[in-house]
Amino acid sequence: MEKNILQFAVIAFVFFAQSNFAQELYMPRNIKKAYAEGTRSKDGKPGKNYWQNHGKYNMEIAVDPKTKLVSGTETIVYENNSKDTLRNLVIRFVNNLHKPSSPRGGSVSDDFLSEGLTITSLKIENEVYKEDAKNWGTVGNVKLKKPILPHSKAVLNIQWNYPLSKESGREGQIDETTFFVAYSYPRVSVFDDYNGWDRLPHTDRQEFYNDFNDYVFSVKAPKNYVVYATGDLLNPDEVLQPEFAARLKKSYTTDEILHIANEQEMKSGIVTKQYDWNVWKFEAKNISDVTFGLSDHYLWDASSVVVDKKTNRRASVQAAYNVTGTDFVNSVKNNQYALDWFSNNWPGVPYPFSKMTAFQGFADMEYPMMCNDSQMGDPVFAQLVQDHEVAHTYFPFYMGINETRYAFMDEGWATTFEYLIGIAEHGKESADRFYKNFRVKGYINDRSAEEDQPIISMSTQVSGAGYGNNSYGKASLSYLALKDMLGDDLFKKALHDYMDTWNGKHPIPWDYFNSFNTSTGKNLNWFFNNWFFTNNYLDLAVKNVSADKKVVTVENIGGFAIPFDVIITYADKTKITLHQTPAVWEKNQKTAKVALKSTKKIEQIELDGGIFMDATPENNILRVK
Repeated sequence: MEKNILQFAVIAFVFFAQSNFAQELYMPRNIKKAYAEGTRSKDGKPGKNYWQNHGKYNMEIAVDPKTKLVSGTETIVYENNSKDTLRNLVIRFVNNLHKPSSPRGGSVSDDFLSEGLTITSLKIENEVYKEDAKNWGTVGNVKLKKPILPHSKAVLNIQWNYPLSKESGREGQIDETTFFVAYSYPRVSVFDDYNGWDRLPHTDRQEFYNDFNDYVFSVKAPKNYVVYATGDLLNPDEVLQPEFAARLKKSYTTDEILHIANEQEMKSGIVTKQYDWNVWKFEAKNISDVTFGLSDHYLWDASSVVVDKKTNRRASVQAAYNVTGTDFVNSVKNNQYALDWFSNNWPGVPYPFSKMTAFQGFADMEYPMMCNDSQMGDPVFAQLVQDHEVAHTYFPFYMGINETRYAFMDEGWATTFEYLIGIAEHGKESADRFYKNFRVKGYINDRSAEEDQPIISMSTQVSGAGYGNNSYGKASLSYLALKDMLGDDLFKKALHDYMDTWNGKHPIPWDYFNSFNTSTGKNLNWFFNNWFFTNNYLDLAVKNVSADKKVVTVENIGGFAIPFDVIITYADKTKITLHQTPAVWEKNQKTAKVALKSTKKIEQIELDGGIFMDATPENNILRVK
């Protein structure tokens, strides 16, 4: 009986705590509605009524290097798992960013512009639609002749084409015979439980939001072109000459870095089958996007690495690059290290996909199983950029983040993992120096209003420095501050609970907040409110030391709940460092008291925030008379 009473008390406490968790933070009305309707839960898990839609994509894509035209035929089996009747289908085609009429976040050159998507045939449930997409932006709308009922499916058949832009952005022409072909197919936009149809246009700065779909696709390319893509290559023996197919297959099972095709072999035309056109077939399931690149002269390296030591599962690691791409010579080696490190350290979740390919391009951008990085001319910085893009595997590709609205939910984590792996690669001093110079310095030394907008601000509503700070540096600092406060073990437990719960789903910020509250058993909403819902910044000051020299008062001028060290220098020149976690700000976010144990005469008191750079460091030192 006592055991039952105890269990009831624990359940009641958890329920009470969780109820309070969800009520303390500001929540937009549409998010409140999602919780009220049970699609989201106050314990940080998907609610009992959670749903998300799904597509099965079968695509045949062709790239003509002469005309620079990409064309395709696709069949989409779209599942409406919602309780809503869909009377419209919202179709997203990101490449229409290149159309002169599309809104963009910045100026572009004439070489960036193109005619955009042309649909030559559209059928939905065998009904013919007269739609050529000429008046679409990055989002188009099709009014359905026959609505898609709740918990039913509809089949779409689309034929389309579009030109590759001469100037490459996140995709386009890299050189005359090298192309990175991303966002290359019309897709059904996300219909979700808190916004309905995602109709936000893509304007280039804010990134993406996609459903988890299943893909079977082929890429038709001329002979001597190698195609590198998301997913597993299904037919290496049909597109590669036997020796090169054998090298590729060997790379799947070895740590040795193999040169699948070198410069001379590519020039000699002995790598691919010598049909006029080869059809490269790929498959990827439960993934948010697929992309590919192709070239007739890129070097091709490959190996693999064990990413799950419990099962000995390996992931293929590949690189495709120009002979001038000196940064990419070590791409495979660096990614072997990165996949192993991310899998076993931070986030400490085995790399979830079968492959990672580094492609020398232009964008310094992540895609599922691929990154498109530019030649930096600096191997250390190139490794950091590649680490950052690979870290995105977890956020937003393992977790279905809505980057368009909440970029801090993926960029902030990728920046955090970039910093942590940097410590392992180059040492803490070097990683700290880079992080401060690249992620914090510009923000904290600029007092403009746009620097201090709340992180929770919708990413489409901030621009310039405001977008960059909220998405990258400030968000990352919040995660690192929380890690410092909770300690590595509890922080990792909470992170894993969050990732396990929302893998393959669409978490929003409040799911993150509630999940961490539940996993840690702590009400962290004071911390989340401090970091995400305020105009705070980084600025501490030593206010005074008590008359008996036993208490140092620290003032939090900027407001953020940050960790810091109190460094005491005594008259005999000895020093002690007293580390304070962000927990010191829980009860009073303006002032903290730090107790001193030694009775020795104090010469100086200094505050050091480390990577939490102070806006006014001159008031961080107090010389004691």
